[in-house]
Amino acid sequence: MSTRAVALALAGVVTTGFGVTALAVEEAPGDVSVTQDLTAVIALHGLPCGNVVSATQQGQDDYVASCENGNRYRVFVGADGRVIVEKVD
Repeated sequence: MSTRAVALALAGVVTTGFGVTALAVEEAPGDVSVTQDLTAVIALHGLPCGNVVSATQQGQDDYVASCENGNRYRVFVGADGRVIVEKVD
């Protein structure tokens, strides 16, 4: 999938109405969840995760995702508009 598609997926995550930062993300039933979107973005970057089990919004376009395998990743949109995934220690 292209970088543009990944950026759009993350933009969809950000525009779903989560206005409070630094809180665990709660999901509405029936909607594509933030954790599902983050799982897809991490997988598209080729990083090991399995499924994202929780996510914390750090700011606009900025999340920390915790994976079922214990890995944690920061997923955010850089200044150039590209989605960046960094492993968090």
